[in-house]
Amino acid sequence: MNFPTTVTTISLTLRVWRQAGPDREGGFESHRLEGLSTDLSLLEALDRLNERLLRTGQRLISFEHDCREGICGSCGFLVNGQAHGPQAATSVCQLYLRRFRDGDTVVLEPWRARALPLLADLTVDRSAFDRIIAAGGYCSVNTGSAPEANTILIGRDQAASAFDTATCIGCAACVASCRNASASLFVAAKLAHLGQLPQGQPERRQRARAMVNQMAAEGFGGCSSHLECEAACPKAISADWISWVRRELAGG
Repeated sequence: MNFPTTVTTISLTLRVWRQAGPDREGGFESHRLEGLSTDLSLLEALDRLNERLLRTGQRLISFEHDCREGICGSCGFLVNGQAHGPQAATSVCQLYLRRFRDGDTVVLEPWRARALPLLADLTVDRSAFDRIIAAGGYCSVNTGSAPEANTILIGRDQAASAFDTATCIGCAACVASCRNASASLFVAAKLAHLGQLPQGQPERRQRARAMVNQMAAEGFGGCSSHLECEAACPKAISADWISWVRRELAGG
């Protein structure tokens, strides 16, 4: 039996930050979109807008995306002033139009931080995160071939805690939401997921110093202690890990 389905549609005005390049002047443009299914994600709404811009010979809106499953961390921008938008523990690619009301104006703008320079429109350069990882976010001890899985015993709680921090996708929402544009939560997550496991112990202190120093060198600010990073994180990583890093640096 075929059951009737009701498709809910809404109309939105997207007020999008437009800037062709880092050395060009920028400003907001407003675009009205009609008849959008509430099952669409916000990125899919941008796709619809770009299709229209393409047909009319206008420059497409630049925004990052890849997996669109909340895993890769490549997407991200401010939605009505909030990193990733109004839904907690959700990346912008998983933010669906059902979260908005018919007739809403939705303001989209890029992350705002000196260490994340704008490239174009909603796209910023996040290579500073790559350099922080390159400074020490890995295990370089030569362990030879892969050991048998049960050789190193890891408790369930320990593994679960390490996995919770390993879920960080490096989207930079924590930076965009911090009044000091700090990358402390990102660094804490990357340090904690290695620092809680046996494989990460040999370089534990060295790793913490190197990554925190690189964070400062990139121009990120210090932790503001306002916990906005935790509220904006699409993976709901706890800001308590920032305190954990401070203890690491103190050798505690």
